[in-house]
Amino acid sequence: MSNTAAGYNSQNGEGKPPCSNGPIQNPVMTQAPGQGYNTVAQKMHPQHMPAKAPLEQPVGQYHYGCYQSAPPASVYQGPGQSAPPASVYQGPGQSAPPVSVYQGPGQTNMTRPPSRPLQPHQGGSARIAAPAQSSTPPPVSSNSFYPGSQIPPHSHWPYGTPPPMSQPSVGSPANHVTSAPSQPSGYGIQNSPPQGPPVPLNSSMQPGQSSGYRIQNSPPQGPPVPLNSSMQPGQPSGYGIQNSPPQGPPAPLNSSVQPVPGAERAHIHNSFDALESGGRNAAQHPPQMGRAVGLPYPSLPPGYQNMAAPPSAPGMQPRSQPYPAGAQSFQQAPLGPAQLGSALGGMSLHQSQPPEALRAINLLQERNLLPQGPVTPPVPCLPQDLQRLNCSPEVFRCTLTNIPQTQSLLNKAKLPLGLLLHPFRDMSQLPVVTSSTIVRCRSCRTYINPFVTFLDQRRWKCNLCYRVNEVPEEFMYNPVSRSYGEPHKRPEVQNPTIEFIAPSEYMLRPPQPAVYLFVLDVSHNAVETGYLDTVCQSLLDSLSLLPGDTRTKIGFITFDSTVHFYNLQEGLSQPQMLVVSDIEDIFIPTPDSLLVNLSECKELVQDLLKGLPQMFTRTLETQCALGPALQAAFKLLSPTGGRVSVFQTQLPSLGVGALKSREDPNQRASAKDIPHLTPATDFYKKLALDCSGQQIAVDLFLLSGQYCDLASLACISKYSAGGVHYYPSYHHLHNPAQVEQLQRDLKRYISRKIGFESVMRVRCTKGLSIHTFHGNFFVRSTDLLSLPNINPDSGFAVQMSIEENLVDMQVVSFQAALLYTSSKGERRIRVHTLCLPVVNSMADIFAGADVQAITGLLASMAVDRSVTASLSDARDALVNAAIDSLRAYRSGGLSVHQPGLVAPACLRLLPLYVVALLKQKAFRTGTSTRLDERVFAMCQLKYQPLAYLMLMIHPALYRVDNLTDEGAISIADRTIPQPAILQLSVEKLSRDGSFLMDSGSVLYLWVGRNCAPNFITQVLGVPNYTAIPQTMTQLPELDTAESTRTRAFISWLREQRPFYPILHVIREESPLKASFMQHMVEDRTESALSYYEFLLHLQQQVNK
Repeated sequence: MSNTAAGYNSQNGEGKPPCSNGPIQNPVMTQAPGQGYNTVAQKMHPQHMPAKAPLEQPVGQYHYGCYQSAPPASVYQGPGQSAPPASVYQGPGQSAPPVSVYQGPGQTNMTRPPSRPLQPHQGGSARIAAPAQSSTPPPVSSNSFYPGSQIPPHSHWPYGTPPPMSQPSVGSPANHVTSAPSQPSGYGIQNSPPQGPPVPLNSSMQPGQSSGYRIQNSPPQGPPVPLNSSMQPGQPSGYGIQNSPPQGPPAPLNSSVQPVPGAERAHIHNSFDALESGGRNAAQHPPQMGRAVGLPYPSLPPGYQNMAAPPSAPGMQPRSQPYPAGAQSFQQAPLGPAQLGSALGGMSLHQSQPPEALRAINLLQERNLLPQGPVTPPVPCLPQDLQRLNCSPEVFRCTLTNIPQTQSLLNKAKLPLGLLLHPFRDMSQLPVVTSSTIVRCRSCRTYINPFVTFLDQRRWKCNLCYRVNEVPEEFMYNPVSRSYGEPHKRPEVQNPTIEFIAPSEYMLRPPQPAVYLFVLDVSHNAVETGYLDTVCQSLLDSLSLLPGDTRTKIGFITFDSTVHFYNLQEGLSQPQMLVVSDIEDIFIPTPDSLLVNLSECKELVQDLLKGLPQMFTRTLETQCALGPALQAAFKLLSPTGGRVSVFQTQLPSLGVGALKSREDPNQRASAKDIPHLTPATDFYKKLALDCSGQQIAVDLFLLSGQYCDLASLACISKYSAGGVHYYPSYHHLHNPAQVEQLQRDLKRYISRKIGFESVMRVRCTKGLSIHTFHGNFFVRSTDLLSLPNINPDSGFAVQMSIEENLVDMQVVSFQAALLYTSSKGERRIRVHTLCLPVVNSMADIFAGADVQAITGLLASMAVDRSVTASLSDARDALVNAAIDSLRAYRSGGLSVHQPGLVAPACLRLLPLYVVALLKQKAFRTGTSTRLDERVFAMCQLKYQPLAYLMLMIHPALYRVDNLTDEGAISIADRTIPQPAILQLSVEKLSRDGSFLMDSGSVLYLWVGRNCAPNFITQVLGVPNYTAIPQTMTQLPELDTAESTRTRAFISWLREQRPFYPILHVIREESPLKASFMQHMVEDRTESALSYYEFLLHLQQQVNK
């Protein structure tokens, strides 16, 4: 078997030392890039930036009412760079800079004197270098996802070893993180496991002890110190660590840290990292007592002594109800995760006969591989009692539902190991627990969950680090059953997904109010699109739906060549515009009255929204100062944090952040590499990092038919945990479909649930390691994701490796904990826990492969490769992912060799999904694709939850002119037809039918020229085919059975996603026919192979 010289080896990092937890303040590790998806060996993660300087405030106080002064607009300074000066506005109660006031009609023209004379308002009142080519190209291709065993030792390929030191690169645009090595010893972090007895939680290092990891092992000694105490000097202002300040010069990396004699204990939480506590490395090295304490109980069942035998466990819940409805009566089964040897030891999924997942399929002979309905994820092979308590795959999903015992076995299988998360997903059933005591492991800080083991009534063993913990007295009482002495029946132990209302020790400050700031482009180009009317009317209609409470605040900024603020202070008869023309040194004119309480000033806000579209109708300003407007938004929201919604319609042309067009329209269809996928400036990224530090997220709405350099602008959202929404060619007259889509999207965007000042950490069982994240976030420490805002429409992906053999384990667990502040001001923690079996054979690994999760993870990795290397490298690596996995199955997972291109049933769709990815907007070549549309598709692949992502990659095609009630489902007294899913090929279309394509964000209804007149009249409501309008986007509500069925099916599809997909009715000669046909991924195009031709290529490579 030939091996490729490069690949997605980020999940295969054998031998890699554990990463330390703490703020990234030292130079970040990197190494010379090589060919392939080697994200372990990639350049440093672009989000690893030096922590911001500590904010000084009086000890023991948090001035939440009188907010502290906002930091400069850009505090991060890259290597050899200096931050541009920016004015720091003084908070309430402090003197503001003097301003000149021009008493105009409802306006005040503000400038910072004496910089320049008064200027009246005129508005009508680094790219990363590609990796070096490998000197020894492999037989198959120069790119692959996995390392080969025949690769000669070379500095480019130290898989699983720390890369050499290098200076941080500010301009790196990829939004993933590779774990950094240990931190400087001055911060109490080291790379070796703790020696000696455990140290109290949050305490300073004591003489005779090593610094260990941030989360110590023993319970806190003495009463906790109030959490609102200020940060101590010498510690980072955000997401720091709780050890004592550095004493003396830092010691060399990877060296033991000598404790400071007489160091005082400290219990002051000074960061969210301390609040959430316990990174993955705490679990990697549990105290030696963890296993020792558990050893005396090898034969004890997890149930309690002197208790009746447990009842038989109920059957697995149906997939339609993924979560148990509250706490259920359940006696923990005699088999616990730590004691499954008899049930899972030596588990082999093909002892008697191969399971369906391993059925060998010749892809060249079996044409109809698509299932009739949606592809269902594999169910982990766990005892029934554990499986019924497992996390829903809609929330927490692993690419391999059977985890290999060793990294070498994972390398041999050539499959990526990773997690896909949808942590803040809207849920109909979510148990919420209010308790003064949240039970967590004292070593790794894992939250108690259904997969822990109760040794007796007073002790439980952690399923991640195996430490034995005591059951708190309060946990003995079950609030659901109102019984005492049965902690195993508590909701926390009965639900894989649960939400805690956090007590005060999980707060760094009083919970922030919901704050919303809208930043609107009002240049001539923006006014021409007509978007202002749509946005203002949508806000007026949905103002009461904004999540929040009586403290909710709102504000508005508009901009063209100047920046305009709006005084909405209670008592004014009408809103007052304040114009700041000094965009080179932007400042806040009246800090107290620009963000106002929504309930108190609602009438003024409504007056502004009604008048705003008319204020700029005659503007002649064509310039756009987006950068200064974003700086103003940052300064305005810095004291509290919140959400910034930016609406932009053109390329920024003035002030900081100004951009120039980089797109050559003649090169859109080039078959070569696509240039300019990286940002042209680091301004937006650096500002996003500043926003993240102040709990501000920026959502970008781009409405333009012109090139806007989304590759640069999107950084403001990527690194602040915001989102990007793109409406190409938006115009209120020429493109009514996008007007409707914007209206629907805004309704969802304004009213959806939101979490503020949130952080998320993913933990895993000892022996596993998380090293790379994908999504929109900023990494405050090696595994703590900073999410200033979290919304239910954001997804994340995580790559993993196996650092230690899992030979003595039957199951492993993963836990994601999301700490956030709700719009009502409650501090909450949402916890998801997933349990998967460990296997020791290639066949078992392939049997548990989740083809959709694998595709989603590969898509994120390919986006990173496109940006850090080149688009052709990403395309080659995607192809080699399919080649490597099928070759590995042929050599190690196939019991009897067969001719042709053979794949296991569970992976039969992988080549099809790879072909679909190659023809997706993000990665396709040879087809004219706008650069902004390509970048937007890449953004979506990185942060869309898997369910929506798969429709983008491989749309669903249905025939709908012959819908019947046969096989229909009933939902809320509605009958929903369930037509079969068809292959994406023109051969499945017929001129006498009508076909619906669901591509996630858009629905296409293709009507054949000879379609039955009955369907045209009774569903479309027109007399004949030629009468179908070219721009038809809605189906009429007709009182016919055909109309009812069709509309019910389309409505059901729309209800399954958060944002409203627009329907386009297409005739054969419609202009949108080309867009419809581009989704026919199985057909050949001028620049791309057909699916069958791709299979022939795979066969040739696999059989080499």
